[in-house]
Parts: sequence; structure tokens; C-alpha cells
Amino acid sequence: MSMQALALAFLVTIAIGGVVWVFIYPILSGQQKAESRRAALARPEPVARNAERSQRSRREQVEGTLKELEARRQKESRVPLSVRLTQAGLDWSTQKFMVVSAVFGAVFLAGAFFAGGGLLGAIGLGFAGGFGLPRWLLGFLKKRREKAFLAALPDAVDVIVRGIKAGLPLFESIKVVAADAPEPLRSEFLAIIETQAIGIPLGEACARLYERMPVPEANFFGIVVAIQQKSGGNLSEALGNLSKVLRDRKKMAEKIQAMSMEAKASAAIIGSLPPIVMLLVYLTTPNYISLLWTTPTGQLMLVCCVLWMATGIFVMKKMINFDF
Repeated sequence: MSMQALALAFLVTIAIGGVVWVFIYPILSGQQKAESRRAALARPEPVARNAERSQRSRREQVEGTLKELEARRQKESRVPLSVRLTQAGLDWSTQKFMVVSAVFGAVFLAGAFFAGGGLLGAIGLGFAGGFGLPRWLLGFLKKRREKAFLAALPDAVDVIVRGIKAGLPLFESIKVVAADAPEPLRSEFLAIIETQAIGIPLGEACARLYERMPVPEANFFGIVVAIQQKSGGNLSEALGNLSKVLRDRKKMAEKIQAMSMEAKASAAIIGSLPPIVMLLVYLTTPNYISLLWTTPTGQLMLVCCVLWMATGIFVMKKMINFDF
């Protein structure tokens, strides 16, 4: 019993000592006052709080602008034919393009039918000439125009940066680019000037550049100007960084093109072998290969071969074209 009472007294003493150490000792020793004083010294001043609030507000404005631009891009992901004609640099109407496509289709259909290709082969060639060839030409013109735009855009951004550093407003710097830049950069910046002249803010006018020139670099330029117009900041520094990014992307694209040339040459050789062999056989023994387009079975085999070849070329194109 004495041992149990001694152990109980020891535990009670330890418990009381712990309570005193935790709750009473900080008050008696002044530790609580010291912690309160340190907390008061570490408390941010109202100016710092206001600066932090301003920085948070600026960040929220930038995030809101980016979300708004991304939502608009997703909404307008399906490009109508009239916009695609503008992107290709053509001033055609949609009706004119449809008429030209119908003429191409009719010419290919009539040529294949009167050449003895049969009804099935003529329909296939007419479909390719009416729907495939005009749209391929449209895509080719669009890609060529985008390449010329990207080649001149970094120099145009540098001109804008130098103009801003010299004291010119952004709109006047864009006018300088529109006056001296080569095509198609000149027409695109003239469109920005005309859009702003009818009352649209300059930031939104620059953001619309991506609609006429759907490349990431044009989107970068529009986003930088739109954010600066809404939230302020050093525009010359932002555009200078953008110019560096554009030149780095150009170097990367050229490096990727150089590294993928071997694969592209192999794909071109593989894709051109069947038509070349077919032409050589026709020149040597035309009666042997003419069965492909003079008999129903041969026409079916020819259509299937064209489909398989198109599928193979499409797969090879996807394998050797790199997005970055």
C-alpha cells in the first residue's frame, strides 16, 4: 500500500508540475509577453498589405484575361470557310470558292470518264477534284502565308519595342510596322489599325490577330498587349521578352525540320514508288495494267489501293510532323 501511495503521489506531482510549466511559467517568466512583442514586430504594415492586395488583384486580372481568351478560342475552334479564305490571303467569297470547287470536280469527273476510267473511277476522281484539291490548295496557301508572317514577326516586335522606348505610343509603333513591314505582316497590322479606328480597344484589336493568323506567336502577341492594356506594366520589357521567345521558337522549328528531313525523304520515296511503278508499267505494257480501270474488279482494287495509300501517307505525316 505504501508503494502504491508513493507512486500515486509521484504521478500527481508530475501532473501538477506539467500544468504549471505549460500555463503558469510563460506568464511568470515573461515568455508570453516576448512572443506577443515579436508577433507585433512581425506584423506587416498597412502599406505592405496594400501592396500585397494590389499584386493579388493584378494577378487575378491577368488570370481572368487568360481565361477569357482561352474560352473564346475554344468557342471559335470550328473555323468557317470564309475565315479560312481570309487566312489563306484570298479575297474570294464562299460562293466563288464553291463554284470553283464544282468546276474542278466536273473537269476531273469528265476527264476520267472520257479517258475510259469507268463510272466508279470517274466518281472517285471527281470527288477528289471537287472536295480534296481545292481544300488542299487552300491549306497550302494558308501554311505559306503563316510561314511568311512568322519570318517577319520578330523584327516587327523589335520595331515596336524600339518605338515604345523612344517615347512613341503603342498605336503609333504599330502604324510604323504597318507602313514598312512586308506582306502579309503589313495587311494584318493594317487590319489592327482599322479595327481600332472603328472604336474597338487596341488590346482586343491585337487579340483578334489570332483569328486571321491562327499561329501561337500571333496569340502570344495579342495576349501580351491585351494584358498590358487591362492591368498595366512595362510593355517594352514584355514585348522584348516576347521577341526573344519568338526567335527561340523559330530556331527550334528550324532544328526540328533539319532533324526530320531524313524521315520526310524516306516517306516521300515510299509514297511515290507505287505511282511511279504504275506509270512505268503502263508505258511498257499498257494492256497489262489497263485492267485496273477498265474492269469493275480492277476499279475496286484501284480505289482500295488509293485509300490505303492515303491512310499510309497520313500516318507517316503524323509521325514526322512535330508540334512544339
